[in-house]
Amino acid sequence: MKRVCVFCGSSLGAGSDYLAAARNLGRVLAERGITLVYGGGSIGLMGALADSALSAGGRVIGVIPDALSATEVAHRGLSELRVTESMHARKAMMEDLSDAFVALPGGLGTFDELFEILTWAQLGIHRKPVGLINVAGYFDGLIRLLEHAVAEGFVRREHRELLLVGEDPASLLQRLAGHRPRWVPKWVPRT
Repeated sequence: MKRVCVFCGSSLGAGSDYLAAARNLGRVLAERGITLVYGGGSIGLMGALADSALSAGGRVIGVIPDALSATEVAHRGLSELRVTESMHARKAMMEDLSDAFVALPGGLGTFDELFEILTWAQLGIHRKPVGLINVAGYFDGLIRLLEHAVAEGFVRREHRELLLVGEDPASLLQRLAGHRPRWVPKWVPRT
């Protein structure tokens, strides 16, 4: 696992735990020699994550669509900044560059990125591990929703298990490094 893509908020959120988690993950990635791939912003959790990885001597690749380059205040101090034509191209490039994916707290964009990468895993488009760091219970409701979708027959248990959940970056990265997602057909058979 040489490159990990992190999805996270372009704001800091309401609690200090979120900022601490972003900084911790950036540092841990750098200490392990893992390149950070992320959304390319200099603000919010994205900026804190990148700054932490860089200050710990890590390599950071930002991927940002041209239309958001000014809006999200593209980070100009990265190891590499790639500018894409669209959000779709951004997500495709992030997937292509990465060996695994981690979500930190964030908003609609983070949810979009996380669910698209999970959908691609579910469909067999990639077989890369996906995880989230459940900072201060931020993702508890999402985890319940996924379990509800399994119980109601809309998501297979095997597909729910594509998403690894942890609270500590170091242990989650260890689990991701050893995880080989198993592909099973998406479609739930009728009963």
